[in-house]
Amino acid sequence: MDEAAYCETPAPPTTEPEAGPPFAECVLCREPTEHPESTKGATLCPVCTWQEAGRSACSG
Repeated sequence: MDEAAYCETPAPPTTEPEAGPPFAECVLCREPTEHPESTKGATLCPVCTWQEAGRSACSG
């Protein structure tokens, strides 16, 4: 087996926000989220979800 091919990391798949159903926008930054528009409640994009988790973890 070729060692270079074994250790090669594949490129991550690219996802386009336009593909698929209409996505809800983030309530904080208004960027498209991974959730459809029909999702109930406050929707956050992955970046704001990560930041919110950090804030709540450090708040005690």
